[in-house]
Amino acid sequence: MKRLLLIANIVLAAAVVALYVLFFTYQPHKNSLGKTPSGATSELPSGAIVYIQIDSLLNGFDLFHALRTDLEAKIKAADDDLTKKGRAFERDATDFTEKAQKGLLTRSQMETMQAQLEARQRELQQFSQQKQMELAEEEQVLLNNVIYEIQNFLAIYNQEHNFSLILTTSGAPGTIMNGDPSLDITTDVLNGLNEQYAAQHGRKR
Repeated sequence: MKRLLLIANIVLAAAVVALYVLFFTYQPHKNSLGKTPSGATSELPSGAIVYIQIDSLLNGFDLFHALRTDLEAKIKAADDDLTKKGRAFERDATDFTEKAQKGLLTRSQMETMQAQLEARQRELQQFSQQKQMELAEEEQVLLNNVIYEIQNFLAIYNQEHNFSLILTTSGAPGTIMNGDPSLDITTDVLNGLNEQYAAQHGRKR
């Protein structure tokens, strides 16, 4: 009986941790190139190779924060639901164990109740795994939507500036290991993205 309770507690704890790790592990890194300068993008010549700091861009993009807030609410709801189901299962498992130890159940009753509890334990584990997969998929769709918006904006943005290349970097080793801060267009792109987002949603900045 104790083994059943122990397994239940482990399943519940692992599921809750997994749900939080799913999304909250994303933390924007401090870029190895330093802080984003306010740079005079208009002074960069046509054909220049420039870059954006993707971590800083995401961290400041209003759309990303709006979508992330929605996903965080779904994660909390899933966590609350899982915790509620897990505690109900734990109470029933404890009640079963106490009754069995006190000799209040027949062998047939014990076998039936234990089988029911084991089935509920499997269902709880399957529910946890299903929620993790659903939230992971939603997280990926969120990021895809944000990147899609950035790519569309840059396509229009570069029609005016005519840069040869717009590269990206992040806190981890990526496309750019080192670069001239004057070629960093992150601030200009971020301001444009947020102005566009505010206009689309009727917000004032």
